[in-house]
Amino acid sequence: MILLAGPCVIESEESIFKIAQSLERYHNDPRFDFYFKSSFDKANRTSLESYRGPGLEEGLRILQKVKDDFGYKIVTDVHESYQVPIAAEVIDMIQIPAFLCRQTDLLVAAGKTDKIVNIKKGQFMTPGDMQFSVKKVLKTRGCDEVSFEASQKHGVLLCERGSSFGYGNLVVDMRSLVIMRQFAPVIFDATHSVQMPGTGTGKTGGDSSMVPHLARAAAAVGVDGFFFETHFDPICALSDGPNMLKLEQLEALSETLLKIDSVKGN
Repeated sequence: MILLAGPCVIESEESIFKIAQSLERYHNDPRFDFYFKSSFDKANRTSLESYRGPGLEEGLRILQKVKDDFGYKIVTDVHESYQVPIAAEVIDMIQIPAFLCRQTDLLVAAGKTDKIVNIKKGQFMTPGDMQFSVKKVLKTRGCDEVSFEASQKHGVLLCERGSSFGYGNLVVDMRSLVIMRQFAPVIFDATHSVQMPGTGTGKTGGDSSMVPHLARAAAAVGVDGFFFETHFDPICALSDGPNMLKLEQLEALSETLLKIDSVKGN
């Protein structure tokens, strides 16, 4: 089972290492293909006053230090094409943000690297249309076929994170997991799926109590991995706090997901 976990954004070197240390069990557990996740820049925050992160250079320095000290594989977001080759010197998986999942230049730049590319499905996208985003990456890697097998071979993933449902809410259509899995292995982003955007306060809300329920449902349908943003104190987190799991919650939930996956026979 692929597992992406870590804090939403790099808040400080001290906090990153505290969280990274708490996630060692997943790196050492052969049942997981673990990637440590955190963002050097949250370029799509609602308010100009919201914390964005330390930036590209300092953020990659910290992520490189996590990689060196813990041996973790690293995943982080990129927002602009010029960031891709720079980030690729450090990270192992390039994540395309949901709002940018149709951004051709960004997808092509990611495809030109030798890194795994995780494309997050836009809140505004149908699951069927995600095949075209996959194709943009596969074509740069010399592949004309869009299929689960082709994407698996060439290192392309799709990630479900919910769809806009009116104003200020997201829903997860579990059919999307089945549809998108025709085109690529699928990661379920359980924490971003419980966001409640557009509260009018300049901050995105959410309901992390729903994370375990949605994750269990996704495991029963059948996915290839999970994405969880985690923090030692989500209430004090500088980004996405209402949606994140406490580190201790992840342990029990991940064991449950493995059991469901085993029973399902995925």
